[in-house]
Amino acid sequence: MNTYKKYCPNVFVALCEEQHEKGEEIIVTTKYGKENECIVHNFLGKTRDDKFLYSITRADGFDSRERARRKAERLNNAAGNANAKSTERWKAAQEGADFLVLAEPIKVGHHSEKRHRALIERNHKRMAKSVEYTKQAEEYASRAEYWESLTDKIDLSMPESLEYFAYKLEEAEKEHARIKATPKRERRHSFSLTYANNHKKEMAKKLETAKKLWA
Repeated sequence: MNTYKKYCPNVFVALCEEQHEKGEEIIVTTKYGKENECIVHNFLGKTRDDKFLYSITRADGFDSRERARRKAERLNNAAGNANAKSTERWKAAQEGADFLVLAEPIKVGHHSEKRHRALIERNHKRMAKSVEYTKQAEEYASRAEYWESLTDKIDLSMPESLEYFAYKLEEAEKEHARIKATPKRERRHSFSLTYANNHKKEMAKKLETAKKLWA
């Protein structure tokens, strides 16, 4: 059976008991037992127990961007549902509004005392629930916004990352060279060159990983 194994952040590869060819379609099973049709790309090496590692993509085109889009969609739906419940509770809290707006004091000992107190208590609970649902909606919307920001992100789990990180490394090298040629007194801060060099190294490392996975 072929299973998933984490290779690096955001990247899961196929852990296989048998060898496969580039372009071959195989079934890879998640830890929850779900089977996905995947396309084999590059051989990445063998494990200590003689199993084979391959970079893969989903045959149906599903990737981390699609995962982010679906996650954002679910969270936006949840936010919409929470807002609807909040509005429903707020409307329910308007029960007896015509009477309560008169600010009539509770008549202690009067036959209306129990109904008056019960009405205030019901509306208080409804308003509290309305506020709770509003906060939930805001939290869902905030999380949805984060996932929406990832729908256009390219990471190492995608074959496009090979071209992307080659471009990012080229940019980083140019920026590093520019800062290196800039007199220290004109740099934005004393660590500008260090940061630029670290970024260049990071992009180079990611490009090397992308080459192993997708070249």
